[in-house]
Amino acid sequence: MTAPAMSAKRLFATVTALITATLPAAALADTLIENVDGIRVERDGTVERFTAMLIDDDGRVAKLYQRRDKLPKEVDYKLDGDGRVLIPSFIDSHLHLTDTGLAAMILDLSDTASLAEAQEKIADYAARYPNRGWIIGRGWNQEKWGLGRFPTASDLDAAVSDRPVWLMRADGHAGWANSAAMAAAGVTAKTVDPEGGRIIRDAAKAPSGVFVDNAMGAIAALVPEPRPEERDIALDKAQQLLLAHGITAVADMGTTIDDWQALRRSGDAGRLRIRVMGYAGGIEQMVTIAGAEPTPWLYGDRLFLGGVKLYLDGALGSRGAWLLADYADAPGERGLPLKNGTQLRNMMSRAAMAGFQPAVHAIGDAANREVLDSILELNETYTGDRRWRVEHAQIVDPIDLPRFAQLGAVASVQPVHQTSDRQMAEARLGPDRLQGAYAWRTLIDSGGAVAFGSDSPVEPVDVWAGIAAAVTRQDADSQPFGGWMPQERISREQALAGFTSGAAWAGKADGRFGSLAPGEWADFLFISADPLLAAEGELRTIAVEETWIAGRRAYRRD
Repeated sequence: MTAPAMSAKRLFATVTALITATLPAAALADTLIENVDGIRVERDGTVERFTAMLIDDDGRVAKLYQRRDKLPKEVDYKLDGDGRVLIPSFIDSHLHLTDTGLAAMILDLSDTASLAEAQEKIADYAARYPNRGWIIGRGWNQEKWGLGRFPTASDLDAAVSDRPVWLMRADGHAGWANSAAMAAAGVTAKTVDPEGGRIIRDAAKAPSGVFVDNAMGAIAALVPEPRPEERDIALDKAQQLLLAHGITAVADMGTTIDDWQALRRSGDAGRLRIRVMGYAGGIEQMVTIAGAEPTPWLYGDRLFLGGVKLYLDGALGSRGAWLLADYADAPGERGLPLKNGTQLRNMMSRAAMAGFQPAVHAIGDAANREVLDSILELNETYTGDRRWRVEHAQIVDPIDLPRFAQLGAVASVQPVHQTSDRQMAEARLGPDRLQGAYAWRTLIDSGGAVAFGSDSPVEPVDVWAGIAAAVTRQDADSQPFGGWMPQERISREQALAGFTSGAAWAGKADGRFGSLAPGEWADFLFISADPLLAAEGELRTIAVEETWIAGRRAYRRD
């Protein structure tokens, strides 16, 4: 670094701020980062290479330089990038921010490979925390266990029977209760399945212990809510995790007023380091948080509530995804529409008329068609750049795939779901109904907008795993050989855009951050290898070495 005509005191203060600070204050002066292998990518996959970047005193990109360009001499500071690869920092287009932090504070079963292993982990957890009135956890997956059925209350009683236990399935669309929890909720054989929900029952029609989608409310209503101080801790934990993975912005799906207050407390105290695009958890929460219109961008473009998350169906794993035909492995079942078409249109219209961006959860092909049909009708009334979002868009009838582009709908998808769900999707749908499953290449080739995320804590916040899944259609063990439905592989450039510029555009944050274009915030990463040139097998091993936000370093590996 050089700092001509500066006092030692000022130089020390500024270098300390630039290099070691982790709070999101603006940079103090112009900074030139030179000698880098820079990459930025537009939404369409167009790549621009650069060798230096000038950051202004607000922390925004002032100019990018190519190899033959003359670099400015009159700058306050210079940083030699040592030839490292520099890319825009990542944006996770779909996660649950508070839950991501809370997942680190409760029982996590996501790493268990069998029911017996889960039972042992549950019992050990309960023994470590004898004073907790409820045992709360998440992450179980009967498909991963090879169980061939849903777990039961009796299975859970074998681990803990002296107090209520409530464990969310990995996808968040089913919950597993022990007998004490069902007794506390007054659930019996006479309890009726709610609309949009299903209680799994035994041969005698008695509740067996698993509750799907809207049926979860019977137990969930009794579970103690996290206290404000616990939410603050969860938010800090989530931010640390995200920054370590190079993620500096997220679309928080299902933001509640309690979540929003935690974000505001963090922002007011100068602890809000990442950028949060909030999507309220329903119309009521939308109005409670923002009022008559979207909030302004707060804390230097770190917080914004501009959309609303709506649910139309459940998930494949719990057979709650709404399908056009019966499940191949459960004849007579087609999933659970959580609301009818009229209700969905009314909610989307209510949001759109006030300028909010609807984001509708749709996994099954029937759900996706209903959302697209709703958008078709709403486009007659609500013109302009709406960017209607369809969250997940996992199973789409092939004839509906081109409609995303035709209707101006964004497919907000999670590449790692394809590798996690592959075998389950084959069982749920059968081989003849997979052509529209996780069909990102077809969506992109038809002109559709795609944004990528993780759905954390359902899946880990590992962007490189997401990029590798999108590019190879293989899991971490390189299975299946050649990729699953390899015709849907996308290019590395498209995958990188999905986690950067495409994700920013989907959240209506383009022009603020996401692509390192001049005028945008200087949010970027130093990484260990060039993702556009590395071997496919190396994509998952690329490391985030440093994470920078607004021209200041927020994370350094080791």
